[in-house]
Parts: sequence; C-alpha cells; structure tokens
Amino acid sequence: MSQQHLSSAVASAAAEFGVPGASVGILLDGREIHASHGVTSVEGPLPVDEHTLFHLGSATKPYTATALLRLATEGKVDLHAPVRRYVPELQLADERAAAEVTVFQLLNHTAGLGWNLIDAGPGEADPAAFVTVLDRLELIAPPGTRASYSQAGYNVLGRVMEKVTGLPFEKAVASLVLEPLGLTRTFFDLDDVIVRRFALGHVRDGDGELRIARPWKSWPAAARANNPGGGAASCVSDLLRWARFHLGGGDGVLPAEVLHGMREQTVALRGSSLGDGFGIGWFLREVDGVRTIGHGGSGNGQFSELLIVPERDFAVVSLANEGTRGHGFNQAVVRWALEHCLGLVERDPEPVPYDASRAREIVGRYEIDALNLDIATDGSQLTLGVAIKPEIRAASDAEMPPDHEPATMGLLPGDGDEYILTAGGLKGQRGYFTRDETGTITGADLAGRLFTRTAPGQQPGAS
Repeated sequence: MSQQHLSSAVASAAAEFGVPGASVGILLDGREIHASHGVTSVEGPLPVDEHTLFHLGSATKPYTATALLRLATEGKVDLHAPVRRYVPELQLADERAAAEVTVFQLLNHTAGLGWNLIDAGPGEADPAAFVTVLDRLELIAPPGTRASYSQAGYNVLGRVMEKVTGLPFEKAVASLVLEPLGLTRTFFDLDDVIVRRFALGHVRDGDGELRIARPWKSWPAAARANNPGGGAASCVSDLLRWARFHLGGGDGVLPAEVLHGMREQTVALRGSSLGDGFGIGWFLREVDGVRTIGHGGSGNGQFSELLIVPERDFAVVSLANEGTRGHGFNQAVVRWALEHCLGLVERDPEPVPYDASRAREIVGRYEIDALNLDIATDGSQLTLGVAIKPEIRAASDAEMPPDHEPATMGLLPGDGDEYILTAGGLKGQRGYFTRDETGTITGADLAGRLFTRTAPGQQPGAS
C-alpha cells in the first residue's frame, strides 16, 4: 500500500460523495499512511492535512470508557455498583431504575436509557445539572434487559468521573488518558480548537449547494454535559496513535488484560449496522470472518470513523466535513482499506422482493425524543425518512443539521423483521422491528436506537 495509492482512492471517493474536505489514515505493518483531500471550508479554504482537527462526535465514547476503566483498575470505581453510589443526585423517569442502574450498564448501553435529553435549557447543560433532570428522558427498558445505544448514558459516566476525581470531566479524561498517551491534538474546549487548523462542517441547501454548518457544534453537542458522549475534536495523526494504544499492551494506562477486555462482547446486537455487539466503548463487528472493533460519530456537518482489526495490527481512520454524504464517504473508504490492505470484503445483505402485505404492516411513524422516523410505501417499494421534530427545530436558536431524504429500504431474509437501507445518505444502515406479545409491531431499531411506533399507517408529513 503506497501513499499515492491511498490518495487516489480518497480523491475518487471525495468526488463521488461531494465531500469538500477529508482526512484519512491507515496503520499497516507498523507504519502510518496519510492521505488528505480538499479544504477545511468552502468559505475560507485551507488545505486539509493529517493534523487538521475534526469534531469526532460519538467516536469520543471510547476515550470516556478507557478513562472509566482506569479509575476502576485503580480501585476508585466499582463498575458493577449502582451509579447512585457516585452520583446520588441521579434522577430517572423510574425511581427503581435510578436506584438499580450500574456503571457497567452505562458503559455497554444496557441501562435502558433513551438516546439523549435534548430539551435541557442553558442552566441544565452542565454535567452536574444534567443528571438531575434526566427524569424527563424516556426509559425504553429496565436496566440490563436490552441493548440500546444511549448518548445520555455516557454523559452520566462523565459525571461519575467528575465526582470520583474532583475534576471537570475534560481535565479528568486528559489526566487519565490523553496526556499519558501523548494525544496532544485531541481537545474538548473550542478555545483549543480555534487556534489550530480545523475543519468546518458543511450542509447542503435546497439547491444542493454546500454551505457552512453553524454553529460548529450543534445542540446537544455544544453543551458541556454532552462532552463525555460526543464532545472531542481530534485529527488523523492522534487517532492513529490512539489506535496503536488499543492494539498494544496498555502503556501503563491500563493492564493489558483490561485493555484487551474492552474488545470482548458484553451484549449482542441484532440486525444493526453498528455491529454484532457492544464491547466496552467499542462496536464489535466481524468482516469476512475477521473480528474488528470501532466507533463512528457525527457532528454538525461532520462525520468520523475509526476501525481497528486487532489480529492484523491494522487501523483505518476517516474524517469528512460534509453532513449529508460524509457518512457514506467514510464507509466507502473503510471498506476500500479493508479490501486493499487486508483482502477483507464487506458485503451488504440482499433484501427480499417487495411484499405488499409486509409493507402495509410496517408503514407508519416511529419516534425518539428528537427525531421522527417515517416508513412509507408507494405500492412498489418502501422508503424510510429520518427528520428532526419540527417542534425541536422551532424551539432551538441554533441552526440544526438538515433532515435525511427518504431512502429506499428492503426487508431481509429470515423472519422478515430485519431491514437494510439500499440508497441515500443512510445507505447500508440496518435495523429491525420489535413486536409485543401479540405480534404487533411496536418499534423500529435504527443505528442502535429504539424508535417507538406512534402512528401505524401514518405517512410522512402527517401530524
């Protein structure tokens, strides 16, 4: 694998997906290969390189998990203790759940929490206040009974770290992880970002033209309470150093057995594009018979992706500053790298032919706190659209990311309750439908989040 070969592939993918700027890095046979393309901004363009900072979004979570495990190995946190041992002020919608939920259940997304609290006001956006108003967040299951990806859960972990260390989360994770590992270009504070070269996110207007996404971090990413689950900014060079750490022996930060234990499956996932299961801080996925770990993330007009193949001592990082097609770009780059560097080919499953009776059964509206998911049919194909709730947009002073255009979807072989999106910006995303004891569909899982069915048969745009 040559730098020129990688640069050519990145440029081709950037042109295909219309990404204004991207930074990619590969760790292969102990050496690093970088390739960058395009510019930081269409308004004030500067060349992107391997040191350009991008907002990582949820790819922050492995840093938080690693820091928590360090506190656990030092005897300062019992992972199986109730969260209230460390954060007695925690409030959840169900008092029994609040008393029983454990630190470990937050770490592996089995706490039963919904995705995130998005209606917190300015005075509630601090970690200390955030945990006292989580009783407004939907609980989707009793703690420990099912996996559901939760930003809020990791934000609570940040408050655990604050209470145990006596430091703000950002200083705690820096002292526990970032500084010992020499991650000198990974930051949470915007003041640290703006004095360095950084990528601005981009969205597309109604004519498809790129424009700057404002603000640089959108709510809830702009709130300090969201930093543990999605607030970091970093670059390819630091992310490859981060990958080297997780491929190594712990570097004095964690015992090797604890570090490598983060890769072990703690709970299985069904029909999910996130992977086959959750480890601790990582999504686990088998590609062409080989186990991988990784995590992606999104910000306001930006996407990040890190994938590690431990048994091959390999890692690939892809960062893009486009909010509609950036995810597709990253996935294409990761698949290209796996195939051309390791000979591993990842293929999407083929959906079954359209079935009108099945289509009628699943069409309707599904919701989480911030988003509507609408499934519709025109009589020959199914489509799935995801949109920010209008009332959320109306109540926000910040510009929010654009909605995803409805994408074609197909049901997968088997019991017919798993599906895949076959086109659009979410192409390749997988999910499944949940049913109650009578067999009635009650929800749809997408990207690890459970959307509750609220209006069977309702078409997009209906109120």
